[in-house]
Amino acid sequence: MSSSYGENIRVTIFGQSHSPAIGMTLEGIPAGEAVDFEALSAFAARRAPGGQAYSTARKEADTPEFVSGLKDGITCGTPITAIIRNTDTRSGDYENLRTVPRPGHADYTASVKYNGYQDFAGGGHFSGRLTAPMVIAGGICRQILERNGIRIAARIAAIGGVKDEGELTEAVLGKSFPVMSDAQGEKMLAKIAEAKEEGDSVGGIVECAVFGLPAGIGDPMFDGMENRIAQIVFGIPAVKGLEFGAGFAAAEMLGSENNDAFTVENGRVVTKTNHCGGILGGITNGMPLTFRAAFKPTPSIAKEQDSVNLAAMEPVKLTVKGRHDPCIVPRAVPVVEAAAAIAVYDAWLARRKEIQF
Repeated sequence: MSSSYGENIRVTIFGQSHSPAIGMTLEGIPAGEAVDFEALSAFAARRAPGGQAYSTARKEADTPEFVSGLKDGITCGTPITAIIRNTDTRSGDYENLRTVPRPGHADYTASVKYNGYQDFAGGGHFSGRLTAPMVIAGGICRQILERNGIRIAARIAAIGGVKDEGELTEAVLGKSFPVMSDAQGEKMLAKIAEAKEEGDSVGGIVECAVFGLPAGIGDPMFDGMENRIAQIVFGIPAVKGLEFGAGFAAAEMLGSENNDAFTVENGRVVTKTNHCGGILGGITNGMPLTFRAAFKPTPSIAKEQDSVNLAAMEPVKLTVKGRHDPCIVPRAVPVVEAAAAIAVYDAWLARRKEIQF
């Protein structure tokens, strides 16, 4: 099913942007795993709307209500289901989108796919709102990984052409605006403010790294770590590109430049560089797993745009109402971390089963 992901664990996302609630079911988590609710709430708050000048004015607490799978904060082996109530919806803002699709959005393709019966308010099931339950599922997986020495950090690598500086490290964790260079972060914020003032939007790039992964996780061909991560990351609305390690830059290198030379450090095999992004043949090599996801500009903008009236089948002008982020990249950072946590934990469980067997 298109709303489910995973092999050793199974994550299913449900709900619509303006439905009474959205939520997730997470199957396959072993019994006996503790869930730190305070840490989980803090993780979810990084994605929640309405908290920053550069985000939508819609305010949602995004507090998960667990209805199964946990007892006294410990997993009990049954599917974990949590809902997040939608409390600040304004569906009337989307009434003109019933027959006039937003350029750059899924309104038109959804109308064709579902014969006009789709929930168009807030983008329905295609909305970035659906990443809130993904963060809950990923937050649980992330906590289990951390207890096993595997840590995940992501940053804003670029916004509107302004690039962050320095190498991504765990020092970015805990920052309200997750960049390595605060000076570059200020320039990014200025880009967002400029676009917002003009009734427009900007996109950007999120870079993610997974530290502490042992070698040997993943599979060749279709179950490689790139494949697993790509499937879930492309489930995040607005992601239009993905690259691992050096990515497309590797196409401009010589083999002697791109190859990561092996050496031994503290009794373990490591590489002197990490152009491969910690993955060889779909399998982790023990170096940090790194990837970057490109996000398009928010399609819902205040500027007048050309569209069509699907009922009359004629061109019309469209002005989008409602509350929208002039840049979704800052709020997407924890979503990318959550997606990585789900994919990595799923593959980590597979490797653990192989070793036990």
